[in-house]
Amino acid sequence: MEITLQEFNETLEALEKGQIRVAEKKDGVWTVNRHIKEVILAGFKLGAVRDMSQGQFSFYDKETFPVRHFTAEDGVRIVPGGSSIRRGAYLAPGSIVMPPAYVNVGAYVGTGTMVDSHVTIGSCAQVGEHIHISASTQIGGVLEPAGAVPTIIEDGAFVGGNCGIYEGTIVEEGAVIASGVIITSSTAIFDATKGEFIKRNAEGRIVVPRNAVVVSGSKPILKDGKPVPSGVHLYCPVIVKYRDDKTAGSITLEDLLR
Repeated sequence: MEITLQEFNETLEALEKGQIRVAEKKDGVWTVNRHIKEVILAGFKLGAVRDMSQGQFSFYDKETFPVRHFTAEDGVRIVPGGSSIRRGAYLAPGSIVMPPAYVNVGAYVGTGTMVDSHVTIGSCAQVGEHIHISASTQIGGVLEPAGAVPTIIEDGAFVGGNCGIYEGTIVEEGAVIASGVIITSSTAIFDATKGEFIKRNAEGRIVVPRNAVVVSGSKPILKDGKPVPSGVHLYCPVIVKYRDDKTAGSITLEDLLR
């Protein structure tokens, strides 16, 4: 069935109100609401490019995807300085956006979460409650294919500065991602506490385990099971421990900032 402009507008309004989500966790498993993604994708065909310039800032985009506007009643702090929230994104009351930052269509940001300066939240990314996405970090978007699970950061996680979490990676509850860590769909993550690489989930996704503390590391290039003579290493995120009371205490400063 062809998607109409009315259905598109109603769907994006429901996304902005948090009444529906692109992806939801049911019985411990993240599932995609495929039709919602299909409606978002249809919006690019339904709209024409228009001049959306505001003041000194020039914007030219599909008329179906203007910048979203907020009021004080929404309960979201968007600090002045050049941030942009695209239509169809949901920011829960109590969330904070520091400038400049960008949140794309279909994204979900939970209550108590801070989106710090120079952060981008990609299309359809799902960011839970009470999370700090630190400065200059990118949470990748996954809009196509429609059935693909987006990038997900679960409740209580902490993502350090200059990180990149991409291509449908799932960061489970309470995990701590140290500054500079990059994770994609092809990244091998080594669990130093167990002496083995973590396995992908049943859907083939890279999953950072609950409460894992991940830092940047490296692994040697192997040939016939032995390191190559050059001594060259490849980048590899490493789980160095699992979060405990001491780790939790080191990031409680964020509660004061809120």
